[in-house]
Amino acid sequence: MVELSDLELLDALGVDAKPDKKAGRTPRDERVIAGFGEIQQFVEQHGCAPAHGEDRNIFERLYAVRLERIRGSEECRTILYAFDHQGLLDTSSIPDETPIDQIEDDELLSQLGVGELPENDVTRLKHVKPRAEVRAAEEIADRTPCEDFDSFRAIFEAVQKDLVDGIRETRPFGKKETGIEHDASIAKGDLFILSGQVVYVVHVGEPIKAPNGEQDARLRVIYSNGTESDILRRSLQRALYKDEAGRRITDFGGPLFSSVSDDEDLASGTIYVLKSKSSDPVVSQHRTILHKIGVTGGDVGRRIANAAQDPTFLMADVEVVATYELYNINRTKLEKLLHRFFAGARLDLEISDRFGHPIKPQEWFFVPVPAIDDAVDKIRNGTIGEYKFDPSTAQLEPR
Repeated sequence: MVELSDLELLDALGVDAKPDKKAGRTPRDERVIAGFGEIQQFVEQHGCAPAHGEDRNIFERLYAVRLERIRGSEECRTILYAFDHQGLLDTSSIPDETPIDQIEDDELLSQLGVGELPENDVTRLKHVKPRAEVRAAEEIADRTPCEDFDSFRAIFEAVQKDLVDGIRETRPFGKKETGIEHDASIAKGDLFILSGQVVYVVHVGEPIKAPNGEQDARLRVIYSNGTESDILRRSLQRALYKDEAGRRITDFGGPLFSSVSDDEDLASGTIYVLKSKSSDPVVSQHRTILHKIGVTGGDVGRRIANAAQDPTFLMADVEVVATYELYNINRTKLEKLLHRFFAGARLDLEISDRFGHPIKPQEWFFVPVPAIDDAVDKIRNGTIGEYKFDPSTAQLEPR
């Protein structure tokens, strides 16, 4: 029997063994495939499809958005079918809790801090680096689970709220593409955004000499995803430089003083402290330490003229016990800062307005005037972020 080669055997059976010529792909097809490839890399690294959630890395949340768009496009599914060895295009695997259909595309991407998605393009996300580039920054130092993360959780939550309220802001780290030189220092207590995570510098070790002869130090850094690392300071600086979205989070208080005022702010403002003349038992019992703290750009006398008809003033006349003049101030941020600083001593009282509607005033605090004096002084000299108010001692204490 004559032994045939594989190709001869297939030819005898009428099977065409010649590979089909690949159809040409458009640039859009290539982008779809490349974008899907990044999602596949994520799945290989993490063992699961990207998902939504505030506790997720921003890049995972973006991959989740991208995957949903791909799943929802018949054209994209057709392009990617041959590449889907992980079964990611199976629409039955979409989590039930996905809220994406309730949010407009641009709105969601804006919330994630990403530029608008180009029209009719499901894969190209602006300002988002390939996963390999992101991991390069993440792998500078090994990250391990933070055993005492619960003791830092409140800090990350407070920072997030400060950013939303405008009490803190984010600024570029070092010299970015604008050519403007920004602060590139790293010290204990500093906060940054790196690879989509908030980074908190808890400890700076003793100075050590780097191989190039310059000074360096080993840091203890906590990340908002519950991990930590002992990264070198210069390594963290390089990572922040390389990350186009790397940012410094300003200190508690943020840029309160500015030569540029917002539309709703004036160039000067007055912090006023009031004492209530209300006969309410809770108020009368704590009259010496219960104060309303507010900020106005106008005359304080006019502000309190109708206090007895205003639930903000506890529906009672008030007495001015202290005022502080500040210049080139962002009044809105200043008032939020003061209320946030003394939040632990806020009055919890419900009263009725003149129509009988229940109201819970938000600007009254169990804080003695000397503590308010101290806080204003520290706002003026820029050190307020180093302190906190302790309701048990009614004093400012170092953080």
